[in-house]
Amino acid sequence: MAVGIFDSGLGGLTVLDAVQKRLPDLPLVYFGDNAHAPYGTRDAEDIYRLTTAATQRLFDAGCDLVILACNTASAAALRRMQESWVPPSKRVLGVFVPLIEALTERQWGDNSPPREVAVKHVALFATPATVASRAFQRELAFRAIGVDVESQACGGVVDAIEDGDMILAETLVRAHVDALRRKMPDPDAAILGCTHYPLVEHAFREALGPGVRVLSQPSLVAESLADYLRRRPNTVGPGAETVFLTTGKPRQVSDRATQFLRRRIEFQAA
Repeated sequence: MAVGIFDSGLGGLTVLDAVQKRLPDLPLVYFGDNAHAPYGTRDAEDIYRLTTAATQRLFDAGCDLVILACNTASAAALRRMQESWVPPSKRVLGVFVPLIEALTERQWGDNSPPREVAVKHVALFATPATVASRAFQRELAFRAIGVDVESQACGGVVDAIEDGDMILAETLVRAHVDALRRKMPDPDAAILGCTHYPLVEHAFREALGPGVRVLSQPSLVAESLADYLRRRPNTVGPGAETVFLTTGKPRQVSDRATQFLRRRIEFQAA
C-alpha cells in the first residue's frame, strides 16, 4: 500500500521530492510516461486514455491512492476519471486544488460558498492543454468570486526542460511572461500550473519581479497530502521504499532524473 505519483514525464519529480522531504517514511511509486511525453499538446481524449492506463499501472503496483502530479492530466482527465472510472476502493487526486486552496486561503474540505479573496488579478502559466481546459478557472469559481484570471499557454517550456536545455527553457519563460504582461500588466499573483515549472521557477520570479506572489505546487501538494494522510491513516502501509517506473528508456530517464534532483535516481521499465 504505497502512494502513487504520476506524471507524463519528469516534472512530477518536483512533487515527489517535496513529498519525500515532508513525509520521509512514506512508501512511494513514481510513474513517468516518458514514452508519450509531453501531454500538453495532446487532445483531451488522448490524455484521458494515457492517464487511465498509467493510473491502472500504479493500482497494479499496490497504490490505493494516486496523485496526478501532472496539471495537464488533472485538467483534462481527472474529473471524468473520478466520475466514471476510479474504483470505490481507490482514490485519485489532482494538483490543482492545493494550489487554489493556498490562493484563496481556504482549508481542505471547506465547502462553504465562494467568497471574495484578497487576490484580484492572477496570472496562470500552464501547458496549452491545461489552458484550453479552463479547469483552473472552474475549480477557482467553486471557492472565490471577483478574481480575474489571465492564462498564458507556455508552449515549448516542457519540451526544453525534458531535453535538458535549461537556457532555452528560461528564454521561453521570459517570452511567455512578457506575453502575459501585455494582457495583464500588474498581476497580484502568478500560478505555475505545471509541475515542470519549479525547475525554472527562478526565471519566472525574475521575469515577474518582486511584487508578484508566485505559487508553485510541490510544497503545497506535499503539505496537502500530509493532511490527507493524517485524516486517513490506513491509506498506506509500512515501509519507506520508493520505486521509479517509466515507459521510456530506463537508463536515459534515470540519467535525466538524476540531473533534475541532483541525486541518483534509478528507473525501471514499467
